[in-house]
Amino acid sequence: MKYFLFIFLMHFSCIQLFAQEDSIPPKRDIDTSSVRQMPRRLGPREKEKEPEPEEITIKDYKIITYARDTTFLDTTLTIQKEYKYNYLRKDDFELMPFANVGKPYNKLGVDFNTNNLYPSLGANALHSNYFEKEDIAYYNVATPMSDLFFKTTFEQGQLLDANLAFNTSRRLNFSIAYKGFRSLGKYQFNQAESGSFRTTTNYVTENGRYSLRAHIAAQDIENQENGGLISAEAQFDSGDSEFSDRVKADVRFNDATNKILGKRYFLDHLYKLIRKEKDSSHQEKTSLGIGHQFNYETKYYAFNQTTPNAYYGDNLVSPIEDKASLKTMYNQINAEFYNATLGRLQGNISVYNYNYFFNSILINNQGVEIPSRLKGEEIAVGAEYEKRIKGFQLKAMAKYNLSGELGGNQMNASASYMLNDKHKITASAFGSSKMPDFNFLLYQSDYTNYNWMNLGRFEKEQVYGLRFDLESKLWGNLMVSYSTVDNYTYFGQTPSTIIEEGMENAAISPLQENNVLNHTKIKYAKEFKVGSFALNNTVMYQNVSQANRVLNVPEVVTRNTLYFSSDVFKKAMFLQTGVTLKYFTSYNMDAYNSLLGDFYLQNNEKLGNFPMLDFFINAKIQQTRIYLKAEHFNSAFDKTPNYYSAPSYPYRDFVIRFGLVWNFFS
Repeated sequence: MKYFLFIFLMHFSCIQLFAQEDSIPPKRDIDTSSVRQMPRRLGPREKEKEPEPEEITIKDYKIITYARDTTFLDTTLTIQKEYKYNYLRKDDFELMPFANVGKPYNKLGVDFNTNNLYPSLGANALHSNYFEKEDIAYYNVATPMSDLFFKTTFEQGQLLDANLAFNTSRRLNFSIAYKGFRSLGKYQFNQAESGSFRTTTNYVTENGRYSLRAHIAAQDIENQENGGLISAEAQFDSGDSEFSDRVKADVRFNDATNKILGKRYFLDHLYKLIRKEKDSSHQEKTSLGIGHQFNYETKYYAFNQTTPNAYYGDNLVSPIEDKASLKTMYNQINAEFYNATLGRLQGNISVYNYNYFFNSILINNQGVEIPSRLKGEEIAVGAEYEKRIKGFQLKAMAKYNLSGELGGNQMNASASYMLNDKHKITASAFGSSKMPDFNFLLYQSDYTNYNWMNLGRFEKEQVYGLRFDLESKLWGNLMVSYSTVDNYTYFGQTPSTIIEEGMENAAISPLQENNVLNHTKIKYAKEFKVGSFALNNTVMYQNVSQANRVLNVPEVVTRNTLYFSSDVFKKAMFLQTGVTLKYFTSYNMDAYNSLLGDFYLQNNEKLGNFPMLDFFINAKIQQTRIYLKAEHFNSAFDKTPNYYSAPSYPYRDFVIRFGLVWNFFS
């Protein structure tokens, strides 16, 4: 794998050397292997005609998601591309990044709808860049296609995400991708690095009876953890010029690291026992098939520290070497019936095996044994239904756990209606019941206070919600959601515990709220255009009704972009430039615990209520998009900074970063 980037760079260089211009190939030969033709005798004056070449368009480069939604490669330059040009490669409107790339994201908004029936490993603050099986894309391309993403980081490092998709025929497609980065950061002992390798295949037989998609993913994420600033008020809030070079600020640790490493093997295939096509086309009319989905994943989270620190309380041994491992295997057998009139109906039964473990058994001072593992098997049944009726689209799914301690049930249903080309409305309902993540249920650490077993004490989290979406080119996009959560589980400090200043992390433990909390979210986005100028606006309002303050989110988050876009240099280049303002109201922002790799509740310090201004200049030349951004440039004029991503963790200062996204076709 260490030669992977070199191979990609050689591939890109060869394309540039031997291609006259970077463009989609204009013609291709028709693949006649899938076309059935009756032989006929040619007359004496007749000549055999060659098939007309077929023009390739950008829509021939298809991207297929885990949910089987199909889009095509988009090489345009829009304001939405500007929002997605970041470490995550997605819009981070509801997230607050830390100072360095690859570090955690604090939450500015929450979404309780989940697609997972079972608990995850935990350490959720470090999973923002972890590719779950739902994040893997599959490809169906006309010719080999490459996608290269590059962006500078913070001191001694770069970010690169390279992807190559190709095929051997229309029915067999492959992709190979690698995303890697390293960034030293502006503060002491704040380095972050990761590597994510993915390879996929997508296959359909000539008669359409058998289809297969599979992927392999190998990922590692490693961070140096400095624990935040020791004296943020004196060395950051004061604006003292002595500490304008952030490396001079005193941090809590210089010997702690955490790491996530995961490997996954995924296979999803279907064989259609019965398949009938419409007489006048190759569209499927009726089919009955059996399918199988397999997912095997191993993952571990580790925290290491050379010298124990009283910040996390007393320690059992030295050095600190915590490691939580999880191995899971999921098998699902399904039967799927499709009819052009009735829709698609699937019934399934699944078996989920899990093994979450540590390397020791602990007996605490009270004689209570903390076991070394949670191991078991879960069996569930489920059903899915999908139907499109003219402008209506109906979707529904349900799963119910028959046996096992972790899972409960899951339900999602939605109905959407396309009024016309400009308006679409969607109404959906969701519900789920499952145990909290494994690190809430069982944890072992070389720090005394970070050892617990809650499987028999905690109840299943229960979530129910409704959501309404309006997508309109005329009126904008509106989303309204309402969720109720019972047995909400979080990390925090026991309310009755007396805690000394600076020792907050010594008393962190998993807690569960016995009262129901209600969360309301309203999000509206609208763009106004006048000639070549545009104002893009996104505003989100949130309200939490709760007996105790266990869920903290800002009441208002807004992002407003004023920008100019136009063709320049006789339409040889498309230019986009403007300023983005992001702002959220002050609230009790969650604090970060690097030992757990997770955030925890704190109600002592309110943060927020500061503007973040970014100036950007983007350009598109053929299939290449070039990005240049001055991030948080208003901080250069702030003499008393108060911008934080979490308590003791300042947000990034003014910095200029650049990069590009480049697509190659051959």
